[in-house]
Amino acid sequence: MTTDAAHYDERGEVPLAGYAVLASAFAAGTGAFALLARRRGVRLPERVPPWDVVLLGTAAYKASRLLARDKVTSFVRAPFTRRIGEGEANEVLDEPRGRGLRRAVGDLLSCPFCVSAWAAGTLVCSYAAAPRLTRLACGGFGALTVADWLQYAWTWTQQTEED
Repeated sequence: MTTDAAHYDERGEVPLAGYAVLASAFAAGTGAFALLARRRGVRLPERVPPWDVVLLGTAAYKASRLLARDKVTSFVRAPFTRRIGEGEANEVLDEPRGRGLRRAVGDLLSCPFCVSAWAAGTLVCSYAAAPRLTRLACGGFGALTVADWLQYAWTWTQQTEED
């Protein structure tokens, strides 16, 4: 297997080696959790109720938006991205910068869809080890998501009244 980006796309800008490092870190983290959980006798749930799937999904969504788009978390992205614009509400748009691993991390941190996989993975591991605590944390993210939607609804209502 080659990680030569020039063979992957014509511009040679895809940081394949960096992506491999990130994917390996994700897999290693998941594997380390599984090993530690097994050693500590953590019993996996026999099933995950649909309501918990919705709660975990909502929390992963909101966590990813906070990390990838929120102004206040810009300090996390700044070493790997640069600001290119303003999004809706309090969100900003960043683009990755640099080469190699730095670029790969920038790609990850500037993409809410990408971050959501990491957030979901973290939440699922947490759910397996401490379901009650994870439901509480996910409930907080869920409440924040509902609050955001209410803010959007209020703004839409105000704009409709002004028209």
